[in-house]
Amino acid sequence: MLKLKVPEMNCGHCAGTIEKAVKSVDPAAHVTVDLDASTVAVETGADENAIRDVIRAAGYDNEKAAA
Repeated sequence: MLKLKVPEMNCGHCAGTIEKAVKSVDPAAHVTVDLDASTVAVETGADENAIRDVIRAAGYDNEKAAA
């Protein structure tokens, strides 16, 4: 599981945009958003860098979060 800190994610629209971006790389990915903690957990077989890059391309900086 990949857990990312996404500081700019602060609303449902942001969460939906990030989930849509992740699913563009892996439609079967399971995405769990925690708005209070500004984290996204992704269960996927896709490459970590591809997931992080597509979230950045959607306009959201991110970094690995502690598991």
